[in-house]
Amino acid sequence: MVIVKKIVKYLFLLLLSIISYVFIAIGISYITVNKQTSILTPKKIYLSSNGVHLSIIVPTEELSVKLKEGLRISPYDKYIRFGWGDENFYLNTPTWNDFKVKYALGALFLNNPTLIEVSKTKHIDEKWIGIPIHQNQLIKLDAYLTASFKTDSFNNKIPIAQNIYPGSLLFKANGSYSPSKTCNTWVNSAFKESGLKASYWTLFDFGLLNKYQ
Repeated sequence: MVIVKKIVKYLFLLLLSIISYVFIAIGISYITVNKQTSILTPKKIYLSSNGVHLSIIVPTEELSVKLKEGLRISPYDKYIRFGWGDENFYLNTPTWNDFKVKYALGALFLNNPTLIEVSKTKHIDEKWIGIPIHQNQLIKLDAYLTASFKTDSFNNKIPIAQNIYPGSLLFKANGSYSPSKTCNTWVNSAFKESGLKASYWTLFDFGLLNKYQ
């Protein structure tokens, strides 16, 4: 009976911790940094979400030569989308039908490697959110994206072989996934470090999306 009580107690504490984490995450996401929004500039990047996962889209012509290296960009690729995440989760959960709790727990609590998904398109998607950006902010964003790629001893990006995501390229990334650094906090940090309006910290996609809607 004592063992049962201890198990129930620990399960209760775990559940309470998870609930507290979620509520704190939601609250912090409403704190805005880099609040200035009146930007007169012809330059624009884009923000997108698949309902859970945020991505950054940048016009190809605005990317530095260094960032474009290894991305196999053709003259028809006008926009490049960048997303960051847990490598194990990405490769084992291409759709929500493949979702397993062990992959989600592994992403949050194990020191798993991460990756960057890169995809290319000719046209703007009507679901993307356009975000005006100054040249100096664009330079900072480019530097953030470049630094997110893990490179080999020759300073080349490291591709990950896969046939799961048609039209996408996967590359080894720097950093590890954790409850405090997720795919969405990575995008939010890109905005913060670039001087763009962002959440102080956000776990969920709506934390950043709400700043621009």
